Amino acid sequence: MPVLTRDEAQTRARLLDVQRYTIALDLTTGEDTFDSSTVIQFTVRAAGDTFVELKPATLRTVTLDGASLDPAALDGNRLALTGLTPGAHELRVDAAMRYSRTGEGMHRFTDPTDGETYVYTQLFMEDVQRVFAAFDQPDLKAVFELTVTAPDRWTVLGNGIAERTGPEHGGTEQEGSRQGGAGRWSLAPTPRISTYLVAVAAGPWHSIRTEHAGLPFGIHCRRSLAPHLDTDADEIFEVTRACYDRYHEKFEEPYPFDSYDQAFVPEFNAGAMENPGLVTFRDEFVYRSAVTDNERQTRAMVIAHEMAHMWFGDLVTLTWWDDIWLNESFAEYMGYQTLTEATRFTDTWVDFGIWRKGWGYDADQRPSTHPVAPDPAAVPDTASALLNFDGISYAKGASALRQLVAWLGEKDFLAGINNHFARHKFGNATLADFIDSLAHATDRDVHAWAEQWLRTTGVDTLTPRITDHATRWTLDVDRDGSRPHRLTVGTYDTAPDDGAHPARLVARDRLELDLPLTEPLTLPGRRPALVLLNDGDYTYAKVRLDAPSWDTALRTLSGIPEPLTRTVLWNAARDMVRDGELAPTAYLDAARTHLPHETDVALAEGVLAFAATQITDRYLTAEQRPAALATLTALCRDLIRRTEDGNHPGLRLTAVRHFIDATTQPDPLQDWLDSGSVPGGPELDPELRWRVLTRLAVLGAVDTATIDAELDRDPSATGQEGAAHCRAALPDPEAKARAWGRLFETDELSNYLFTATAKGFWQPEQADLVREYVPRFYPEAIALADRRGPAIADAAGRYAFPAYAVDEEALRLGRNCLDGTEMIPSLRRKLVDQIDDLARALRVRTG
Repeated sequence: MPVLTRDEAQTRARLLDVQRYTIALDLTTGEDTFDSSTVIQFTVRAAGDTFVELKPATLRTVTLDGASLDPAALDGNRLALTGLTPGAHELRVDAAMRYSRTGEGMHRFTDPTDGETYVYTQLFMEDVQRVFAAFDQPDLKAVFELTVTAPDRWTVLGNGIAERTGPEHGGTEQEGSRQGGAGRWSLAPTPRISTYLVAVAAGPWHSIRTEHAGLPFGIHCRRSLAPHLDTDADEIFEVTRACYDRYHEKFEEPYPFDSYDQAFVPEFNAGAMENPGLVTFRDEFVYRSAVTDNERQTRAMVIAHEMAHMWFGDLVTLTWWDDIWLNESFAEYMGYQTLTEATRFTDTWVDFGIWRKGWGYDADQRPSTHPVAPDPAAVPDTASALLNFDGISYAKGASALRQLVAWLGEKDFLAGINNHFARHKFGNATLADFIDSLAHATDRDVHAWAEQWLRTTGVDTLTPRITDHATRWTLDVDRDGSRPHRLTVGTYDTAPDDGAHPARLVARDRLELDLPLTEPLTLPGRRPALVLLNDGDYTYAKVRLDAPSWDTALRTLSGIPEPLTRTVLWNAARDMVRDGELAPTAYLDAARTHLPHETDVALAEGVLAFAATQITDRYLTAEQRPAALATLTALCRDLIRRTEDGNHPGLRLTAVRHFIDATTQPDPLQDWLDSGSVPGGPELDPELRWRVLTRLAVLGAVDTATIDAELDRDPSATGQEGAAHCRAALPDPEAKARAWGRLFETDELSNYLFTATAKGFWQPEQADLVREYVPRFYPEAIALADRRGPAIADAAGRYAFPAYAVDEEALRLGRNCLDGTEMIPSLRRKLVDQIDDLARALRVRTG
């Protein structure tokens, strides 16, 4: 089907002004399709032709100003509207639309726990066309008024306050309920919003409601998750209220919608979606099992991020998708910053540094990198725009904004933002509009800053040059790159020897610098033991250390007082490994030395994840891997022993998880499974039981009967995914053949079951067993993507790629595929990134 081009969108926006959509959805017509009737009221500015988009199962009728149009004239996803005259027009479209199992459009899910069914919309980019007819582009905003017919026991949620207005099939509402009929719901009309922001969620939700600042708040989940949502409801509402209040202190424009619902929905592809008044979240955020406090912080950050979108993205929306950063970078920055200011989660930038920032650095060093704010010509259509929802638009963009605030000052930054809201509320804006709004609030040259930071690609590398003159020392900074940087240099001395291990450092001074320096700095005293550029992590750059500082860091890393300082050092080590400047085994040695003393859960999780999934599984050879796994299990045992007092449950849970993933001995895991707990805790909840069973499956220590028995114990959706993961992980040719068939041949798997199966299929321990599937992946993934579309293409490229086949032949196969094969853009982008990562892993292996 054709995708919308920027030129087509601009032409249509010059021609049309869209006033209102009146939409009726009937969710009672069957398991495969639902009915969708749409009335669009719009004005034409000058005589001309245009088109409306939809992707129906059956297009029944179309009328324009009362005259019938031929449904057979639908060309792909476009219905031409020709001979339009200036003035007001009305388009009516009646169609049957397909439910989705891939998280696109109207997704339908039946809970295996209790048989209840739920549906929800995800209309991002072009997926509104799967639900109703629309002039589908972000700058044709309109008022949306929806009615929904749903099964009688269901509750309907939407962008506006939902009211049940009666039964569908006549009689009183009580009669409709007794007859098992349908309920009719009306959603309050929205303010002017973009098509992709319309939202509906329907089902027998478990709902908890409250009110704050005169506004209805609600949280909702599947009924089978009700006890778990009840447990966390106070925390979720507390975070929501705190962020709402803090945003109203920062922003002069009040919250622009009539309610604030948060629905935790099944099989959701993203973390969340910022639908005005109805934010949808993946329901993994309703925790069935024990989690670390850092995972709770992540949920809180997503709540803060999505609420920021109510202003950045919903109140003021991008004009075209080249400015997606105006949505995501701002929500990312505001989410972390506001959470730090308004809640108990005060170290959020540690999590950002150790998890999110690496995402941005990695993306910015691949061939697919792009500027935070790409040139509009580089985003010519919606297919290319979809590729930019990545570590650049989120992590690098948020890092650039953090640097902007450090350079501009928060007062001027917020003044510029509020100016931007006032000028463009309920409208659309571009990068130029935003920079102009900032320029009105400051005398600094923000236009030049934007050119240097938002229009360029790549990561600068900053390296100190230090000279010690006994009574004074000098500091200069080499900058491999072109951006200006405002940053802090931390200087540290070794603390007096008190017998502590490892040795501790104490801060001497913090120097605020603007790079490039005009001349070297001269400072009194002997040089410090450690000189660290970008202490505090306010800029976006790779940092290196001089040799004495690196030696100090290796001896004292866990003895450095601030977790954000330790984050910068661990990221430096990570970058050095990826760039071939530090041996992967040296990183493991540092982790072995310092992680047993680490107190920050985010840091421990991040370092262990890189040590396991990148170093052990990809950067080391098969011959080196057993020793690396032994290092990881010994490290985790030390952390488990250290946390026996119960004072660090998050660290203990982290260590237990990584021990399970790394051990090569099935007996301890089987003992845990049989007893139902780890000695000294924690108990094996569903997440840990499936994790243990997965590792036992990889090691060949369980069979399908054991997996089936566990599924009987936990028949939930998560249990179904755990069982699919385990079955695909079995080291058996027949199990691999069955899993491969389900992935690439039957098209029966939902998005989540596809991901679970793909994650289980490839295992580092099973390289020889699955070698025959490496060349099969490319043609079969391309055919799958063509059949099932972008969401499954993304999952195939992300999770079904043979990432552990790190050799020249695998690299050759990948490059040949990219060189001469047509494929949909979402899959090509994933393969470009995966094959570049494969080439990097091969370089690291070979030195």
